Amino acid sequence: MPHVILKMLEGRSEEQKQALAEALTRAVTTTLGCGEDLVSIGIEDFKDAEWMAKVYGSDIRERSDTIYRMPGYGPED
Repeated sequence: MPHVILKMLEGRSEEQKQALAEALTRAVTTTLGCGEDLVSIGIEDFKDAEWMAKVYGSDIRERSDTIYRMPGYGPED
C-alpha cells in the first residue's frame, strides 16, 4: 500500500496537482506491480521562505538515509 507525500513550493494549479498525482500513481503501479486502489498521493505546498527550515532540514538532510535522489542544492549553495 504505497503512500507518496510530495512536498513542493506553492503556486501550482489544482489541475497540475491532479495531473501529477495521476502520473505518480501510474509510475507506482507500473514499477511496484500493485493496483491503483492501493496507492495514495498527498501533496503539501510550502512557501519559498519556509522550504529550508520546514522541508530541507527535517525531510532531506536529517533523513538522508531514506532519500534515493538528493537535490542539487543545499544550505551552503
